Amino acid sequence: MNALTEGLTTPLPLFQKIHPEHVLPALDAELAKQRQIVNALVAIKQPSWSNVMLPIENMDEALSRIWGPVSHLNSVCDSDALREVYQQGVQKISAWHTELAQNEALFTIIKRVAEENQGLNDEQGAVLTHSIRDFRLSGSELQGDDKTRFKAICLRLSELSTLFEQHVLDATRAFTILIDDAADLSGLPESALAGAKQRAEAEQKQGWLFTLDMPSYLPVMQYADNGTLRQKMYTAFVTRASSGDLDNTPVIDELLALRKEQAQLLGFEHYSAYSLATKMAETCDDVVDFLYELANKAKPMAQQELHDLREFASHKLGLDDVQAWDIPYISEKLRLHTYAMSQEELKPYFSEQHVVSGMFSLVEKLYGIVIRKASAETWHENVRYFEVFDAHNEKIAAFYLDPYARAHKRGGAWMDECVVRWQKPDGVLQLPVAYLTCNFDAPIGDKPALWTHDEVMTLFHEFGHGLHHMLTEVKTRGVSGINGVPWDAVELPSQFMENFCWEREVLDLFARHYETNEAIPDALFAKMTAAKNFQSGMHMLRQLEFSLFDFRLHADYDVHSDMSVQDVLNQVRHDVAVIMPPVFNKFQDSFSHIFAGGYAAGYYSYKWAEVLSSDAYAAFEEEGVLNAKTANRFRTCILSMSGSSSMMEGFTHFRGRKPNVDALLRHAGIV
Repeated sequence: MNALTEGLTTPLPLFQKIHPEHVLPALDAELAKQRQIVNALVAIKQPSWSNVMLPIENMDEALSRIWGPVSHLNSVCDSDALREVYQQGVQKISAWHTELAQNEALFTIIKRVAEENQGLNDEQGAVLTHSIRDFRLSGSELQGDDKTRFKAICLRLSELSTLFEQHVLDATRAFTILIDDAADLSGLPESALAGAKQRAEAEQKQGWLFTLDMPSYLPVMQYADNGTLRQKMYTAFVTRASSGDLDNTPVIDELLALRKEQAQLLGFEHYSAYSLATKMAETCDDVVDFLYELANKAKPMAQQELHDLREFASHKLGLDDVQAWDIPYISEKLRLHTYAMSQEELKPYFSEQHVVSGMFSLVEKLYGIVIRKASAETWHENVRYFEVFDAHNEKIAAFYLDPYARAHKRGGAWMDECVVRWQKPDGVLQLPVAYLTCNFDAPIGDKPALWTHDEVMTLFHEFGHGLHHMLTEVKTRGVSGINGVPWDAVELPSQFMENFCWEREVLDLFARHYETNEAIPDALFAKMTAAKNFQSGMHMLRQLEFSLFDFRLHADYDVHSDMSVQDVLNQVRHDVAVIMPPVFNKFQDSFSHIFAGGYAAGYYSYKWAEVLSSDAYAAFEEEGVLNAKTANRFRTCILSMSGSSSMMEGFTHFRGRKPNVDALLRHAGIV
């Protein structure tokens, strides 16, 4: 029995039964079935929502049920066998989506549904509006050679994105460094040493093993007194996928050239303009002006922060020639000197059990829901499954939590949809299920997993995405959860959740010492909040540098000109950066967000959405951090509406006005 085909009729994927040999037969069978359905749809004489759009939603659901688990397993349980069929599957999926998007007869039928059917509800109207827009953006109105070329570009772009991410993953995995002399690890906290020892033992080696995965890499950069070790780790990290068989440089050039050609085939000047067709921002100038406005406000503060760092390095550490690999180390020393507090000092108060249960308690208080652990088949023994119930004890959603870093798992943290909420053609309401994936330290020996405050914020961030997916009240699949939400607004619920990690009354729900169960002492909390905006100007400029590089690259770069990708990055750094990395730094070759993720010409969305999230959270600061009425209004205006209505309208309804940058600047300590 093919577990993927069987999964079409089960509530959840059958992860333990899915094998690589199942993927292509199940996918081919489903695509053949869907081609037959489309052929029948375009022949309908009197098209309506029920006989055209519902079958299309059913097709989307079936394909998601087959391909979704495969894509997820490729991210969390990578293997050579799965990777091979995944690559082939990506090509098939991309070809099918392009074929659908350029099917003129189907486009005509959908336009007729929109034009001829009266009495459609707001959700159905939004799906039709988005569908017609997306058909046009997918080349459906192109003719002849242009249409053929557009289809070929879409297929190649899908291949290149997959190749880019695989190069990054392979380059990350390829580097390890084994230290056999404890003297070389001076300064590293016990938790980092224990993790490195455990990694070495897993490889049946003596000593301490370090990798480029963030829980291993970051402590070295922040705490290792050994400058040579920091330099080796930094150099390996910023040159990932930039040479040899894994070099992403030619991949980037081809991606950019094809994206520009794709946009111009549709009449856009460049890819950045094409990108905005599905976002809140209206013009490219709006985006660029917004980013430079924030940069101009943040740069004086960042310059002072860098000056303070260099002065401290010279006078306290004897470092007059500060290098890029020294900055995290000096920063942590400066933080400790200024505030007498480090991330490591906080870790005992952020044990996994307390953090997770406390986060659940917070959202239960805010939204009147209940979260309970349940049983379900998972892809790894460390993955847990939870169900969400409303105030009437009715189940409304569920989610998987996969918190730990491990081999063959993509780095970073993310939320993705496993099952989408919608009312199926048979009238049954399908409940949403989310994947919540992080890469934190696992328990070591008898100790529970202990996380940094930054990692706690990451967990809250991803759970914010999860709540957006799970608390939707939309019944139409195409605008349910995060579907149909403008990309530059999709980070609003996630960044919003991070703010709670700084509130005493929220921390008291979960910040307990794993041995004594005592709350964070007042003195330590005071240090923590005083240090909140430590180097916030530099951090903001870093994000603005990424955003401007991405947006200008997709607007200004021409692969056929003398200008290189590095030249664009250098220009942006000249404008906004206060720290100039060494010339060998090739961070762009591992910038997966824009070359393998969904953030091409959209990385600015993080800052755009942060304006929204900060302003939204300001309402809680004004009305009460745990105010259930405010939370219910936020849920009603933002979370539950998903993509069924304008995000700007929802925000304005929640806040009583349009957003402004004041709260963001205040939260960052930038005046």
